[in-house]
Amino acid sequence: MAEYRFERDCRTSSSEVYNILDGETPVGHVDLHYAPTLVHATLCIFESLTQKDIQELIDLIDEELLDVVGVARDEFIVHVFQGQEVGVFSDSEFGPNGGEEGRAG
Repeated sequence: MAEYRFERDCRTSSSEVYNILDGETPVGHVDLHYAPTLVHATLCIFESLTQKDIQELIDLIDEELLDVVGVARDEFIVHVFQGQEVGVFSDSEFGPNGGEEGRAG
């Protein structure tokens, strides 16, 4: 059984981003956006996770990230994307002409 845990990557007044790990192995990330009556999530996970794993993650997000901090909501909407990470990109990593020489991948 997987031992998922969440590491916060970013937080604003109305959103949070968490990296998802199984032990020390990254398996994806989740973006949470808080509105007055709902929480909207984008869950991006790697190809190796099964439908059962995905449901387990959604339940864990609800229990550990939303319920624990006391987020009141009428609805929790989750969009799930499954695939492989191509890289992390940042303006500061691009070359002077917008080239790809500074791309992480």
